[in-house]
Amino acid sequence: MTTTASSPDKDAVAPTAEQIAAADAATTAGLVAYRQEIGLGAVRSTFAASRSALGALMRRDVVVLRKDIVIFCLRTVIQPFLLVFVFLYVFPTIGQGVGSSGHGHAATIAESAFATVLVPGVVAISIMFQGVQAVALTMSQEFGFTREIEDRVQAPCPIWLVAIAKVLSAACQGLLSALLVFPIAAVVHAPGVAAHLSFHWWILVTLIPLACLAMSSLGLLLGTAFQPRNIGLMFGFIVLPITFLGGTYYQWTKLSPVHVGSFHWLQILVLVNPLIYVTEGMRAALTDSSHMHLYVVYPLLSIFFVVFLSLGLRNFRRRVLA
Repeated sequence: MTTTASSPDKDAVAPTAEQIAAADAATTAGLVAYRQEIGLGAVRSTFAASRSALGALMRRDVVVLRKDIVIFCLRTVIQPFLLVFVFLYVFPTIGQGVGSSGHGHAATIAESAFATVLVPGVVAISIMFQGVQAVALTMSQEFGFTREIEDRVQAPCPIWLVAIAKVLSAACQGLLSALLVFPIAAVVHAPGVAAHLSFHWWILVTLIPLACLAMSSLGLLLGTAFQPRNIGLMFGFIVLPITFLGGTYYQWTKLSPVHVGSFHWLQILVLVNPLIYVTEGMRAALTDSSHMHLYVVYPLLSIFFVVFLSLGLRNFRRRVLA
């Protein structure tokens, strides 16, 4: 006579949702009690843990920045200094100032008018270059030979938060680079040539953070779209056209004479350039010169920020998982 034992799997009853929730609650309570017993405190929420990890990632960037402070200062100062030195000191001194011919009172007035246009453009381009360099160049190294990104993504936080930390860190560096332009422009210029700035503070304090975030997000997108070995192509085919067609040296409102028939092609073409909205917004914030309407600048710059950040986060996740 043989007997067959019933299978435990067949006789077992699946736990209900209430029983699973009660078991999870009991496990969490036991873990909390154990942590309190050994002096570690209560279990943190996911949000608290992610916030702590984000702060740690940014503090790490600050420590690295302090070690490379000389390189950071040179990278931040050299470009705005050269632009201001050449256009506001060298050209007026040798009688070839932009917008003027020769020397004299009329030439000085024209050169000062150009300086008023140039300084907001230099602020904008400093933010752009700092945002792109601080994210894209660093990311090319971390995804390349150093493989440092593998250590960063092991932090107890979502992968996307690692990319957000890079964007925020680069945005802070872009803010510092924008502030450094003003003392440079105040000191480096030919005698009699000066930018006539008129500060509109509510525009300044809202536009600069938005511009820093948008340009840092652009750096995230470029850094994840280009392979480390092709990072030089990024500057030649992307950054350089953005720079020269971004309104650094001219106002967007002055481009209307460039047309074919009644089609103002250049004035329309540069609208796909995110830098044009930063430069025009800076002219609205720092001067009384003509500029693009702010109800165009703020929404479109915000759209660029959202698009760049979304695509950058998607590419970053793909690169990390690959």
